[in-house]
Amino acid sequence: MSIQFGIDTLLAKHPDWKTKNIAFLTNDAATTAKGILSRKALLEAGFNLVLLFSPEHGISTKGADGFKINNSVDPITKLPIISLYNDQFMPIKEDLMGIDVLVFDVPDAGTRFYTYLWTMSYFIETAAKFDLLIYILDRPNPLGGLFSMVEGPLLDESLSSFIGRFSIPIKHQSTFGELAMYFNESQNWKASLEVIECKNWKRQDLFFDWNIKWINPSPALQNFEACLLYPGLCLFEATNVSVGRGSDYSFEWIGATWFNIPAIGLVWQNILKEDIKIETLSLTMLINNEIEDIKGLRIKVIAPNVFNPVLTGLILLKLIKDIHPQDFKWQPYPTNVNPSGADHLSLLLGIPDAEKLFDLPLKDWLNKVVSALKVTQWSKTMKPYLLYE
Repeated sequence: MSIQFGIDTLLAKHPDWKTKNIAFLTNDAATTAKGILSRKALLEAGFNLVLLFSPEHGISTKGADGFKINNSVDPITKLPIISLYNDQFMPIKEDLMGIDVLVFDVPDAGTRFYTYLWTMSYFIETAAKFDLLIYILDRPNPLGGLFSMVEGPLLDESLSSFIGRFSIPIKHQSTFGELAMYFNESQNWKASLEVIECKNWKRQDLFFDWNIKWINPSPALQNFEACLLYPGLCLFEATNVSVGRGSDYSFEWIGATWFNIPAIGLVWQNILKEDIKIETLSLTMLINNEIEDIKGLRIKVIAPNVFNPVLTGLILLKLIKDIHPQDFKWQPYPTNVNPSGADHLSLLLGIPDAEKLFDLPLKDWLNKVVSALKVTQWSKTMKPYLLYE
């Protein structure tokens, strides 16, 4: 049986609220299983959409990472779009005048610091605040749903931000619908929330098991391979190492002009060699307004079903830092939600003073990291909210 998303499940129903005034939070990556834009499919089925909201990257999913998105009008439906990645992260009272129902349909990347998750959390909080019905149109997690593949650390909530609002693991192995129910209860919002389930998904299934075409959820995740590597390679955003944004290999590649490729390859292959392989690949990129050839490594996942991207990214980051003590630098990562870009590694990892962790000797560092990545209690926390086997 082919995968069916929550939008497909909803379209097969005729709920009594379909003629009420509906505000829909979505983007161009949200489609039916047949590839029809969710908002277009709902309108054609008679759902009374009157307003759209969009997350980071805008309705088109093409906005640059971390850049503010302005309000606009949807060229496809001609409906007004209110951006929730602007000066506001949740709708205000004026936005919701005349609105009866909120609906959410945005694909996930399965990673805590991917911001669509937190936009959903604010949308649920909005529903509770203004006593509105909210429906989450669920989708499978592209990284699968087996809790044996969860990777921490759990977020220290002193570091709560728009790339990690509540204490969940980096690789959470849950669907948005499951997390929606968990947040609604754990935060005591008590919103009138219903999850419209997807169908024909098993928790062991990763994206390549769905047998559908990949749709970029954002500019840098251009294929499933990038999505697989993202939970670990995104940590390099806090450094002067490039992750290949703007190239054909974003989040499949890391590089810098000062890379000692033979040294990295030798040490890396002696530590982890079963799940991935690395290939030397130089890219020509624009750096500080100058075209440069950057030495780098393309990373290929060999065994995606057992691959641990966070551990892989952390080890690679530690090795590159230790091999290049004079050249490697931590650096800020300014975005709309963190204009100074400060503490980016800590915000990503969810660990206070995370940079200091990387000053430890390799053996001590590895013991701390392996301990932090094990979050066995997460499966117990989420058990009451699981929708799929």
